Amino acid sequence: MPRMLFTLLLATAAQVAAQEGASTAGPMAAPARHAVVRELARSVEENYVFPDVAKKVAAHLRERDAKNAYAGADTVSTLAEMLTDDMRTSGKDLHFSVHFDPQFKPAPANAAPSAEALDQQRQESERLAGGIFRAERLPGNIGYLDVRGFEPTMFSAASIEAAMTLLKNTEAIILDLRKNGGGEGETVAYLMSHFFAQGDRRHLNDMIFRKDQRSEQYWTSTAVGVHYTRPVYVLTSKRTASAAEECAYDFQTQKRATLVGEVTAGAANPGDFFPLSSGLVAFISTGQSINPVTRTNWEGVGVKPDLAVPADRALDVANAKILREVIIPKTGDERARTQLAAEAERLEKASAW
Repeated sequence: MPRMLFTLLLATAAQVAAQEGASTAGPMAAPARHAVVRELARSVEENYVFPDVAKKVAAHLRERDAKNAYAGADTVSTLAEMLTDDMRTSGKDLHFSVHFDPQFKPAPANAAPSAEALDQQRQESERLAGGIFRAERLPGNIGYLDVRGFEPTMFSAASIEAAMTLLKNTEAIILDLRKNGGGEGETVAYLMSHFFAQGDRRHLNDMIFRKDQRSEQYWTSTAVGVHYTRPVYVLTSKRTASAAEECAYDFQTQKRATLVGEVTAGAANPGDFFPLSSGLVAFISTGQSINPVTRTNWEGVGVKPDLAVPADRALDVANAKILREVIIPKTGDERARTQLAAEAERLEKASAW
């Protein structure tokens, strides 16, 4: 079960707790700091997707360390924050990160996850309902689907299918990715499989990795139970990152949805975790996404919405637009039309800026 796209913006509760514990563990000795920087620079050089950028980032880290720029990092968590900032600044890749996790154990290359690891992942995915935060029907028979993460497909498929079954007879669907920091590319493809007609198979994304120039392709599946072909609106924000950005980008490049909200975070490169000393772990991008339509991706630039509005008003804007353009024109009952028009006006006033 490969990790295709890293959840960028939100650290896990365990990581946060570990960092908080490290910050009270006392000072970090200079030799330990230097060792971490040496290991990190070497790991970036050996693994980062773009070798020229890898050399630049590694050189920057070594230069900063030679000048004792990290001398102020008296705790493990402080050093992690400083290294993360320096890598992102010099490498222009928001996936770069360092965090404290003394329990981390790298899995052997190409090894299947253990039963214990799968069970832990299953429990966490079930606790998060497979990433489905909310699914409901709004006035005018508009579907609303709030997805907060793309959990592994084997654990999230049932939740996605249930949500799509609930919404399959709505007149339009609003897919909310404003608080989605990413997850698995495979699950993006699974979700999107529901938004094309039966038999309509789409090539969504490719992953190309530095090591051996290995590549992986992502296509929609025709085997899902629900195929929704009515209008779709996707909500985005600055917090929409990684796999969630891919989802928005795929909808846009396949001309399957209207994007409403803010430009997304701009983090397209997949990667993996690499252990360092002192209980630190680095996330380093090892590959790049290549969209089959544009032959590029959203790294560093984000996904640009079709209708740019502040994220906190995107739902009201999309909702009103659907009422005006989709629902009201096909509503024959005059009383219902009046009620829907009043709702659209209310939303438009609430979303004015």
